[in-house]
Amino acid sequence: MDFLRKLLDLAHEQVKPGADYEDLYPLYEAQDTGLYTPGTVTKVASHVRDFLDQKRMMGTVILALMPLVIFAMYNTGYQTALAVGHGAVAHDGWQTLIYENVLGLGYDAANIGQNLVLGALYYLPISIVTLAVGGVIEAAFAIVRKHEINEGFLVTWFLFSLILPPTIPLWQVGLGIGFGVLFGKEVFGGVGMNVLNPALTARAFLFFAYPAAISGDQVWTAAVDAGGVDGWTGATLLGQAALDGVAALPDSRWMDAFVGLIPGSMGETSALLCIVGALVLVITRIGSWKTMAGVVAGTTLMSVVLNAIGSDTNPMFSVPVYWHMVLGGWAFGTVFMATDPVSSAFTDVGKLIYGLGIGVLVVLVRVVNPAYPEGMMLAILFMNMFAPLIDHFVVQKNVKRRQARYAATTPVKVADGGEK
Repeated sequence: MDFLRKLLDLAHEQVKPGADYEDLYPLYEAQDTGLYTPGTVTKVASHVRDFLDQKRMMGTVILALMPLVIFAMYNTGYQTALAVGHGAVAHDGWQTLIYENVLGLGYDAANIGQNLVLGALYYLPISIVTLAVGGVIEAAFAIVRKHEINEGFLVTWFLFSLILPPTIPLWQVGLGIGFGVLFGKEVFGGVGMNVLNPALTARAFLFFAYPAAISGDQVWTAAVDAGGVDGWTGATLLGQAALDGVAALPDSRWMDAFVGLIPGSMGETSALLCIVGALVLVITRIGSWKTMAGVVAGTTLMSVVLNAIGSDTNPMFSVPVYWHMVLGGWAFGTVFMATDPVSSAFTDVGKLIYGLGIGVLVVLVRVVNPAYPEGMMLAILFMNMFAPLIDHFVVQKNVKRRQARYAATTPVKVADGGEK
C-alpha cells in the first residue's frame, strides 16, 4: 500500500493546480479519495460533523446491491440450464462458445458453480460496458466543468446493469447508459441536480428505441425455443399474467417468484434479496422507509380496487396484490429506484405521497395497459417529474400552518402601545 500511496503522490505533482496536467486532476482525485480517506478536514466554523459522507452513502447502497449482483449471475445461468434441460437451445453467442468449447462445461441446473460461471459470461460484459461508457462521460464532464468526479455514478453503474436482460447487445448497453448519463443527469447540471433517475432514463430509452431487445418472450433467458419445446417458456410470469391473469400464476410458483428463480431482468427477480437490501438502506437511513411504505400502500390500494371492479376481457384485473409485489421490477424499483435521494421527494409527507403515487401508477400501467405488463419503470419516472411539485405544496402548507400558529399565539403591538 505504501507503493500505491507514493504512486498517487507522484501523480498529484503532475495534476495539482499550476502543473502541466492540472485539467486531469478530477481523474486523480477520484482514485485518491476512492482508495484513501481525504487528508484534509474542515477546521473553521460553521460546519457539521457527521460520519456519513457521499462516498460512504454510495458504498452502502452498493453493499446492499451485492447479493443481487451474485444472484443475477446465478439465476441467469440457472434459467438457461433449466431451459436447455427442457429442450431449448442455448443462446447463439460468444458466451456459449466460451462456456461450451473453452471451459468445456455443460448445462446442469443443479450445479451452482456452472450456473454462476454461465451467468457471469452474460452479466459481467454488460457491467463492464456500462462502467466504461458511463465512466468516460462522467469523467469528461468533470474535467470540462473542473469539479471532482462524483461517486454517484457507481450506483447508476450497478443499477443499470441489473435491470437489463442477459441477451441485450453490448452496443445497446453503451448507447443506453450514454443517453441516461447525458440526458438524465449531465444536462441538468450533474449529480444532485437531475430530475430523473439516470439508470431508469437509460432503460426507458432502450425500451422505446429498441423494444425487440428488451421486451418479448425470448430476451429474458439466454436460451431460445428449438421449435415446439414442451415444458419451457422464456416469457416472464408478468407477461404470462397479461395473457391469462391468475391462471398463469399458480400458488405453487409464488415462492419461486419471491426468491427470484424466474425469468426476468437479471437483478430484478428476487423480492427476497430486495427486502434484505431494504433493511440495509433503512437501518443506515440511506433509503427512506416512508417512500417504500407509500409504494406498498399505493400498490395495495389500487390492486384491491381493480380486483373488486373486475373485467371480462382483461385478465390483469384479477391479479392480486401479493403477486404484483413479487413480479417484474416492483421490489427492486421500490427499494433501490424510488428511494433515490436526488430524484425523489425530500419532505417526510412528500415521500409518502410520492411513494403512494408510484404504487398506484404501477398497478394502473400493468392492468389498464396489458400490452405493457411491466409498469414500475414508467411509474417511477413519472413521479420523478412530480417530486419537486409535491415538495413545494408540502412546504407551502407547513409555512401557512406556522404562520397561522404564529399569528394566533404571538402578541402583536398596535399603534396605541397596547397589545392584541
